[in-house]
Amino acid sequence: MTFPLVHTFRTSLLALGAALVLTAACSSGSTSSPASSPPAAGSQPDHTAPITEPPVPPPVTANPLKGAKLFVDPEASVVLKANHLRKTDPEKAALLDKIAKQPQGLWMGEWNSNIFRAAQHFVDRASKDGSVAVIIAYNIPHRDAAAVAEGVGASAGGLASKEKYQRWIRDIYAGVGNRPVAIILEPDALPGVTSLTPELQEERYYLFNDAVKVLRQNPQAAVYIDAGHAKWVPAAEIAERLKKAGVEHASGFSLNTSNYRTTEECVAYGKEVSALIGGKHFVVDTSRNGAGPYEAAKNITEMWCNPPGRKIGLPPTTDTGEPLVDGYLWLKRPGESDGECERNEPKAGVFWLEQALEYAK
Repeated sequence: MTFPLVHTFRTSLLALGAALVLTAACSSGSTSSPASSPPAAGSQPDHTAPITEPPVPPPVTANPLKGAKLFVDPEASVVLKANHLRKTDPEKAALLDKIAKQPQGLWMGEWNSNIFRAAQHFVDRASKDGSVAVIIAYNIPHRDAAAVAEGVGASAGGLASKEKYQRWIRDIYAGVGNRPVAIILEPDALPGVTSLTPELQEERYYLFNDAVKVLRQNPQAAVYIDAGHAKWVPAAEIAERLKKAGVEHASGFSLNTSNYRTTEECVAYGKEVSALIGGKHFVVDTSRNGAGPYEAAKNITEMWCNPPGRKIGLPPTTDTGEPLVDGYLWLKRPGESDGECERNEPKAGVFWLEQALEYAK
């Protein structure tokens, strides 16, 4: 059974490890002007200063991820669990290594008490490794409105105002500095925009445009606007939304974030969308699509929330063999629960050993 609209559960617990790290990090004592001019790395923006319009960034003329080494996070839950099991259960540890040794993105949202420090810490570690960190920004006002409209908005939330989101994005920008990074902007927010009132739709498009321009003031930032997946919004419609969201100034768009559509399906859809927006490049989340979607699902929730029998997909790489595909990325961390749905699962974002082993087999 195929459902036209499949949502994915994102949660603050995905970044629990990062939040714990932040409590040990030193607090910032310096300030800078807003992100219209890049602050030095380690310099947190002044939240009392006026928010200024960011300059238009230069055109993207090449694949920003070409040849990039992606960051493997040694603080990820699956890494810690694999190391814990290595002596007592080496067979399980070896299975977990199939996940633990792969680079994966880090989700950032309202659970990060200091988003500047969260971004800074994550990118610091990647830079010291000579790698590119992947950040998923997930905090836009009225987050997951499409799921809320269907009564399944367990990941609803986001910041309370336009201004707070603008400052949040500027804090990410300042924390990253001028270092290499890939940023996925707001999973589900563009495919689900029509669930908002006309006024809030305009606000959301404005915030996308603002975020893209701010983040791309860093010449080493690859910024991708999330565009859902092939079974959600028709290519022609999502292309128009991407245009309104400022994709002309972005590196491109992302597909299949936290979802299970096959890589082949995503690439075909991505090429169709790309042809409608000037040949923009895209990235695909392959973290859990090795077995494709759960076609036996009886409802939407069964399809997206910890469906059984799924497998990890293609390993993350920036060498895709597809000229328009900048990377196959693992945006969702395999083994972290989608939420408490229908099988007595752990809370969302909690590492689930049995699920991780199922993915890796």
